[in-house]
Amino acid sequence: MIDLTEHTRLLGQVYLTLRELSTEAARIRKGEIAKPVREIAPLSLQVHELAAQCTRQVHDLSVSHYPTTAGGAESLAHLAGACAQISLAATLCNLAIHHRTEICLYEDADPTPATSAEQLRRAEDEMQRAATTYRAVAQQLFRRLASSTTRPEFVHRTSTQGNAKPPAPADRRRN
Repeated sequence: MIDLTEHTRLLGQVYLTLRELSTEAARIRKGEIAKPVREIAPLSLQVHELAAQCTRQVHDLSVSHYPTTAGGAESLAHLAGACAQISLAATLCNLAIHHRTEICLYEDADPTPATSAEQLRRAEDEMQRAATTYRAVAQQLFRRLASSTTRPEFVHRTSTQGNAKPPAPADRRRN
């Protein structure tokens, strides 16, 4: 048995963290990115760490009874997709560092932060899409838990109530 209340709290926390990290990426992107490693690496490290935590949570949920609950398998699939988006965002942050530091290696490299800014914009988009998924899944799980506390016959299983649905894979991926 896993503590679904704790997992619901964690899902909501990931949503908030993704929103903060996305805002930080936007702030960096709007600057000159004069010191790319110093400016982008802390963000990249945070996003990488979050991706690892989220993957761990998906694993924990997948080996529990959660996939057998009503809507659990579908929610788990949405979370796995969101984990991939977070990992992609972390990789895009690393690419932003690389593109900005190319001027140290190649004479014909772009001396402007345009390419790095584009990578950070894409990272923002991925984090925002993942945040939307995390929020929707957290809301669904919260509603299920609230429903189970008011109806004793559903204490050990979840209901299918909840209007919030994570975006379909095609809606999340526009690239």
